[in-house]
Amino acid sequence: MKEKRIERVLEKLGAMGLEQMVVADAISILYLTDIWVDAGERLVALYLNRNRKHCLFVNHMFTLPAEPGVEVVRFSDTDPYLELLGARIDREKVLGVDKVMPARFLLPLMEQGCAAGFVNSSLCVDETRAIKDEEEKEAMKRVSAINDQAMARFKELLKEGVTERQVAGQMKEIYQSLGADDLSFPPSVCFGANGAVGHYRCGDVALKPGDCVLMDVGCIKDHYCADMTRTFFFKKMEKEEHQRVYELVLAANRAAEAMVRPGVRFKDIDRAARNIIEEAGYGSCFTHRLGHFIGMEVHDYGDVSAANEEYTQAGQIFSIEPGIYLEGEMGVRIEDLVLVTEDGCEILNSYSKELEVLQ
Repeated sequence: MKEKRIERVLEKLGAMGLEQMVVADAISILYLTDIWVDAGERLVALYLNRNRKHCLFVNHMFTLPAEPGVEVVRFSDTDPYLELLGARIDREKVLGVDKVMPARFLLPLMEQGCAAGFVNSSLCVDETRAIKDEEEKEAMKRVSAINDQAMARFKELLKEGVTERQVAGQMKEIYQSLGADDLSFPPSVCFGANGAVGHYRCGDVALKPGDCVLMDVGCIKDHYCADMTRTFFFKKMEKEEHQRVYELVLAANRAAEAMVRPGVRFKDIDRAARNIIEEAGYGSCFTHRLGHFIGMEVHDYGDVSAANEEYTQAGQIFSIEPGIYLEGEMGVRIEDLVLVTEDGCEILNSYSKELEVLQ
């Protein structure tokens, strides 16, 4: 068990007026216990109580450490496992549940009347996960370093006539050769006009001179995720405007990163980047929030957006990724991960952001 993390969750439960919670999200269970169970459609649940009588419910088919560090209740597919879980819950108290608990588990628990009420207490875990401890900071630095090394290798794949799909298809092997465990998300390799398509992944478009090349890529190492975007141009730039667009996005990226330190509103960081793009006349071409939180998931709870009035705190890690997208023509996005430190921030990506025309 990760006792310090558990204690932080219990403190937040207390602040919500809750005594107990069921965590059904496998990644959050891993975060709190160091135990990974990929249960698929089966139940895996961590019951937390401020009386410290915690319990992990796991099917017999899954292997656990010899010393799991928490009481374990085992069950088979044919056992009344939701009744077993319901019997552990204090029916006189309200139960907190996390946002990912499937209705096929939650509704029967509600029908049992095993608690005085049910509320979404996800924030107790989400906000705890948002503040990285020293172990997590080091993990994020390691995986980001692998991403930097990989980007240099990916750039070497860019030859005239190669397709987006062919480039993307070689990325996992490159990551693993550098020590990564897996991809953190399917890579986005975009040539030319595809750079302006939101959440485009890759297709059979072949690379040709004059194309912009947008690559949004990430990997996993020791359960922590990396994410980075760089944009290049192949052989030449078709228009002077493309250089101006790139320079604006880079300026927006740097302006936002310069804002990052404890006690700054997320909406103000977003505004610092957006102002530069809007004042240049491209405001309608910046079509998404500035960034998202990241850690054990590539999109952890939390974002950097105009709607987020919360203040930054030391230990948070999130992306800064402004972009300008000219529909039917090209797109530029430059993304780094930043760690909020006690007096500023540390940019976790060191791969160059300077404009580069590949020859």
